[in-house]
Amino acid sequence: MIVIIAPENDIPNEIEILNQLFQEGLEYYHLRKPDKDYQAHCDYLNKIDKQYHNKIVVHYHHELVNDFNLKGIHFQEQKRIDNIDNPGRYFKNLNLFGKTISSSFHEPKDLEDCYFEFDYHLLSPVFSSISKEGYNGRGFNVNAIDKTIIGMGGVTVDNLPAFDTLGYNGVGVLGGIWKSDTPVAVFKKMKLHFK
Repeated sequence: MIVIIAPENDIPNEIEILNQLFQEGLEYYHLRKPDKDYQAHCDYLNKIDKQYHNKIVVHYHHELVNDFNLKGIHFQEQKRIDNIDNPGRYFKNLNLFGKTISSSFHEPKDLEDCYFEFDYHLLSPVFSSISKEGYNGRGFNVNAIDKTIIGMGGVTVDNLPAFDTLGYNGVGVLGGIWKSDTPVAVFKKMKLHFK
């Protein structure tokens, strides 16, 4: 399983590259744009070919699931902490039928102890980040945790076997794709690993 996270700030040809990634079989695209308001999220989504909307998971403005045919919603760690104790109230006005619900974690213990059943969990940093300076990898081994866990942090084509060994069900990639000169080619190589 490969999850690609959006670059925080828009980059040249981003939508064009994204549509190519979808054409190559990208199934999970996490739209994480903290500085975009609701309307800017709508404008961004409207630039993406509609047939791919059901592969997009939003980190902000979860109510977008009511207006677009999206794959699901994602909770950043703090938002999960703030809202998941009373999920009934949080989810009440969201049309989540058939949608995925995922969350970010930074400690394996928090992930293991979380009682809410997320469809999958992003855990970071496994290896030192490509996109964030000074975000050093901690090599978390999750073989003993019986949940769907996606490893993030420093993901490259070369270290995918290490993620397998550490017990991950897939990888979450940001810098490894968006900082590459050939993002689509890199994605295709990563996909081969998970075949």
